[in-house]
Amino acid sequence: MIGVASGCPGRLVRAGLAALLAGLLGGCAQLGYLGQAVGGHWKLSQAARPVDQWLSQPDLDPVLRERLQLSQRLRDYAVSALGLPDNASYRRYADLGRPAAVWNVVAAPPFSLRLKTWCYPLMGCAGYRGYFDYAAARSLAAQLQAEGWEVQVYPVPAYSTLGFGNWLGGDPLLNTFIRDGEGELAGLIFHELAHQQAYAADDTEFNESYATAVERMGARRWLAEHGGAEAAVAYERQRRRRDEFLALALRGRERLAAAYAQDLTPTAREDAKREALAAIQSDYRAWRDGPWQGWAGYDGWFARANNASFGVLAAYHGLVPAFERLFVAQGSDWARFHAEVRRLAALPKSRRRLELGTSE
Repeated sequence: MIGVASGCPGRLVRAGLAALLAGLLGGCAQLGYLGQAVGGHWKLSQAARPVDQWLSQPDLDPVLRERLQLSQRLRDYAVSALGLPDNASYRRYADLGRPAAVWNVVAAPPFSLRLKTWCYPLMGCAGYRGYFDYAAARSLAAQLQAEGWEVQVYPVPAYSTLGFGNWLGGDPLLNTFIRDGEGELAGLIFHELAHQQAYAADDTEFNESYATAVERMGARRWLAEHGGAEAAVAYERQRRRRDEFLALALRGRERLAAAYAQDLTPTAREDAKREALAAIQSDYRAWRDGPWQGWAGYDGWFARANNASFGVLAAYHGLVPAFERLFVAQGSDWARFHAEVRRLAALPKSRRRLELGTSE
């Protein structure tokens, strides 16, 4: 079933690496993708104007004015306190007139949680394919579904060009995330800048988990030092509920993985999968009706959940604890931490996992 992750519950999936890069580096076989990638990014870039120009407008919406001012304080903090790149990114703003920057397509086989990957010269491989146009994303999803894949299409509020977009003015602030809560906005900016700090080709989980770890640690530090008490409480409430959701979803993923690992006949394998999905739904309802006291914000996610949706969660969050431990091991020093991540990114994937204290 093709699903659309409505708003990406809690914005669990923060961003995608640039569809632009994939198109530019893909060669003749990617010409169709190249056209939408280059055109989409060019339009986005041309729509962006320096934040100071927006702030100079006397009739600018007061809420947008406050958000843009906050974004620039966060941008400065990213450099001075978190050791993130000092460049043109997030110094401009664009209103795209749509709810997402891009829509990502992810796919997995019927009895596996391993995401399909798309590979490109220089960039390496990624477990998703991004489109600036929702209809184009749905078209690819329908094609993959017809081939037998389980598919999800989900919106992402921002994406990173890994710093290569700085010659066009840098990755811009967008209407798709500028009005997020203070902790959310901080985390997203820090996440995106982390992608410009270190990148491992062919390792989506490493890249996204590292950026998510920077997002979480950086947002908490910002709120502790500069955010108001109300913003800190709101961020921690949202983060706690997300963490509880992730724990539920990742336990469900383990349940499915155990079912798929069994040596079964095709009929028995279908039965094992069906039983695992029913148990996952039951666990969710028990949590929703118990600790969450009926809060149903993740009903849609669990109703649509399939191998692709469980796979992409692991890709973004599976190594976050390992990176948080690595930060502490580096003396909680941001410069040392980023340098160590860059060193790991240059290693073969198996060695990278070994040194992180994890396994593939």
